Amino acid sequence: MTNRLLTLLIALPVAVILIVLSVANRGAVSVTLDPFNPGNPALTYTAPLFLWVLGALLAGIIIGGLLIWSTQGRHRKLARKRKAEADALLTRAKQAEAKALPPASSLS
Repeated sequence: MTNRLLTLLIALPVAVILIVLSVANRGAVSVTLDPFNPGNPALTYTAPLFLWVLGALLAGIIIGGLLIWSTQGRHRKLARKRKAEADALLTRAKQAEAKALPPASSLS
């Protein structure tokens, strides 16, 4: 419940801001990829400003996620190793418990 509320408190304002940004910036903007010849039509792209902004935001999220994922690889590897080790120890403990002699019956 708390996670859902927190997600709503973050996602709702972000969605409203993105919608307002999209409606307010519908004008076409040209972006050229050739700094030496800005008039080159082969490397000039025109789209509404909000598409460029949202595209840059999406690209940043994807690139950042990939960088974090790649740098955290060693931690995931260590976690997998420790989980396998714990599973092996648990299996050994269960096998040892099964092989243990049953408790001696009391003499009556």
